[in-house]
Amino acid sequence: MSYIRMEHEHAVELLNRVTKRVESVIIGKKQEIQYVLTAMLSGGHVLLEDVPGTGKTMLVRAVASSLNCSMGRIQFTSDVMPADVTGTSMYHPHTSEFTFRPGPVMSNIVLADEINRASPRTQSALLEAMEERRITVDGITHALPRPFFLLATQNPLQFEGTYRLPEAQLDRFLMRIGLGYPEPEQEVELLTRVHSRELLDELRPVVLAEEVVAMQREIRHVHVDPVVKQYLVAVVVATRIHPAVRLGISPRGTLAWMAATQAYAYLQGRSYVIPDDVKEMALPVLAHRIGLKAQNRTEAFQGQEQVIQDALSSVPVPVQMTAQGRGRR
Repeated sequence: MSYIRMEHEHAVELLNRVTKRVESVIIGKKQEIQYVLTAMLSGGHVLLEDVPGTGKTMLVRAVASSLNCSMGRIQFTSDVMPADVTGTSMYHPHTSEFTFRPGPVMSNIVLADEINRASPRTQSALLEAMEERRITVDGITHALPRPFFLLATQNPLQFEGTYRLPEAQLDRFLMRIGLGYPEPEQEVELLTRVHSRELLDELRPVVLAEEVVAMQREIRHVHVDPVVKQYLVAVVVATRIHPAVRLGISPRGTLAWMAATQAYAYLQGRSYVIPDDVKEMALPVLAHRIGLKAQNRTEAFQGQEQVIQDALSSVPVPVQMTAQGRGRR
């Protein structure tokens, strides 16, 4: 794929168009839509965790329909095998050769639907793809297309037939997002859009794959002031010494958090990160990386978020930055 340069103003305009198009299908979830776009820009992956029927799968499909990228979908069940994810080598008796038949993971955007209904062995098939952007089949390595963006949906653990994602795999997700139930007025509007699936089919791409890759390159140049970096690390350290925490934020989590703040600032039209970006990205990026000492599965989500809130409250927000950090545009 050839590299193109993306003007920031034009990129923000395109991303706003994507947001509005997805909002026409997913009502009242602008913040969550922006989180998904932020994860895409930073090259990370998203875990959508919520009860069935809240629009997780439709959100992914709406985002994919607004991007001119290939999409693969994996409907996970207990009998799905790793080869169903990565693909397999097929033997042709007439030529006595093997040819690789790619699986759905060989796509720009991959929807891993109900990922926690798959066995741990099958879940692990995604690890190499998520971390290294490649897969290995029969000893041969295949590079994944660019961009590569995986969005997985997950039902809460109290539902039957689910397997808990290991901490190592959770850490591969840049963000964990819950959509939640709509507000009453939003649900009333939803009832007037009984043909929302038809609206989804009518969505047309507004951003090319090459443009997404260009945006991902550009966010690396979003400035993070040294004072902001110190703030990031101070909050991370606060999670590690929290009395309720067994496992705090790892250095990989710190790097992921900074990348998310750069992407979020870029999405807002800025070329520098401010403390508000740091706080905005804290919960979706950090909460699922927290391991609690006495973890009640039904209350883990709230407990992890409370730890992050406590850490943010315990660290003073920086009020002075360098001129470069305040004024770069």
